[in-house]
Amino acid sequence: MNKRMFLLFFLIGVFMSELFSQEKEFNGLGMHLGNLSRLSKAKSRSISPENFTGEKGKGGMATQGTGEKAARDLGKGWKISPSVKIAPNTTFTLAEINGSGAIQHIWMTPLGNYRFSILRFYWDGEETPSIEVPVGDFFANGLGGYAQVSSLAVCVNPQNGFNCYWEMPFRKSCKITMENLDEKEVVLYYQIDYILTNIPDDVGYFHAQFRRTNPLPYKKDYVLIDGIKGWGHYVGTYMIWSVKSNGWWGEGEIKFFIDGDNEYPTICGTGTEDYFCGSYGFENPKTKQYQEFTSPYSGMPQVIRPDGVYNSQQRFTLYRWHITDPIRFEKDLRVTIQALGWRSGGRYLPLQDDISSVVFWYQKEPHAPFPKLPDKDYLEIN
Repeated sequence: MNKRMFLLFFLIGVFMSELFSQEKEFNGLGMHLGNLSRLSKAKSRSISPENFTGEKGKGGMATQGTGEKAARDLGKGWKISPSVKIAPNTTFTLAEINGSGAIQHIWMTPLGNYRFSILRFYWDGEETPSIEVPVGDFFANGLGGYAQVSSLAVCVNPQNGFNCYWEMPFRKSCKITMENLDEKEVVLYYQIDYILTNIPDDVGYFHAQFRRTNPLPYKKDYVLIDGIKGWGHYVGTYMIWSVKSNGWWGEGEIKFFIDGDNEYPTICGTGTEDYFCGSYGFENPKTKQYQEFTSPYSGMPQVIRPDGVYNSQQRFTLYRWHITDPIRFEKDLRVTIQALGWRSGGRYLPLQDDISSVVFWYQKEPHAPFPKLPDKDYLEIN
């Protein structure tokens, strides 16, 4: 074998070895029980009021904060800055991260009206947010109060401990803000857990968009989302359904219009409770009442029942996570759901309910601009 051939084979061997090594190196993304034993060189970081930058070795160094009075006998390192206060009609930056990585968990427990605290996430320096949602709706707890949620993507634990496990990758930077629309100060405890690591080319960016229609026009479908352009997949639906008439309200079908579908969709459901993985009106056969439930992929965690006085409206919260069955699209996506009950003669009744929603999806950037978020009065639930 001549020297040229030897050198060629040597270089091919080095290249293949390096390629094989890169393929085997675990970047720390997509964690689950099956890969929990794998080691990774990803760097674990966390941002909270005790470490606003997430820098290595910089936690618990505050000398001023919401806990300084309680820690006055103990001093530095003793829970001096566990929370932040967000003044009325201001926006607070919860996190700014530079580099490539992914958010893997968010915990927070905001105080105040959840509809008046708006979360926004910006990936890689974009000017318009990829996530713009009231905090309660983002964590499947939009009606306020406390409703247990025990799902894979979101958990709400006593007393209003909001947890999110959606993986949110970024390649250059991440910025997270909360706007306080209220006239009152908001106290917020929070922690954002993330890793710094390389992000593969085929990984999409996380998006979430809020909408509300009150009342739904007669014989019109509720639009969960439209205007999505690009390549991605739909991964979740959260809804608050406020009923304005007697009788069953969930006969409507959900429809996914994929990649140019016009009048008729590619995917069409068979009923509202069917889509949210229930059946026959979510009724408990023993009590003859609506039955709240929460499970890994779907749930109806909260039912507000009329009290005979001022809480006169029946309201429901519902979620459906497409974790094992994402709805994939390559060009565009539109999703609608019908509000449908029953009228005399066994006929369907188009309803005019108060409906709000958050949809969750991944896609390649850039994303299409979101519709303008409703103002404070339209956001408020009465």
